[in-house]
Amino acid sequence: MKTSLSPEKAFQKIKHYCAYQERNHYEVREKLYGMGLFKKEVETLITRLIEEDYLNEARYAIQFAGGHFRLKKWGKIKIRFELRQKGVSDYNIKAALKEIDEADYLQVLSKLAREKWASLKAESPAGRHTRTTAFLLRKGYENNLIQEVIAAIY
Repeated sequence: MKTSLSPEKAFQKIKHYCAYQERNHYEVREKLYGMGLFKKEVETLITRLIEEDYLNEARYAIQFAGGHFRLKKWGKIKIRFELRQKGVSDYNIKAALKEIDEADYLQVLSKLAREKWASLKAESPAGRHTRTTAFLLRKGYENNLIQEVIAAIY
C-alpha cells in the first residue's frame, strides 16, 4: 500500500515537477492524487501552484503547440485535438495556435508534401496524390491547404 505524503511535502515535490517542464492541470492533478492526497488538498495545492505561477495553462498551451509544430511537424488540427484531450480550454488553444507563424506553417506543409510525394516514385500520380493527402491528414493539416499544396506539386 502506498503511503501518502503530507500536503507540504507534496507541494515541494510538485513544484519541482512543474518547474522542470510546463505541465497542464490534468497532469498535475493526477500526480498529486498518485501521492495519496485527497481532493480538497489537491485543489488547494493546484490553487497555490497557479498563484505562484508554477502552473499556467496558457503558457503550457503555447509551449505545447509550438513544440509539436516545430519538432513533430504536426498540423493545427492534431495540435487542437491533443490539447482538448489534455483538458486545455478552447480560449487557450486558440491563443496557442495563433502563435504559430502562418508562413512557417505553410512552408512546413509544403516541405512535408514534397518529401512524401518524392518518396512515392513507384506509385501512379493518382496513388501519389491519395497517399500524400492521407499522410498530411494524419499529421493534422487542413484538407483545403493540403489540396492547394499538392496541386502545386502535381
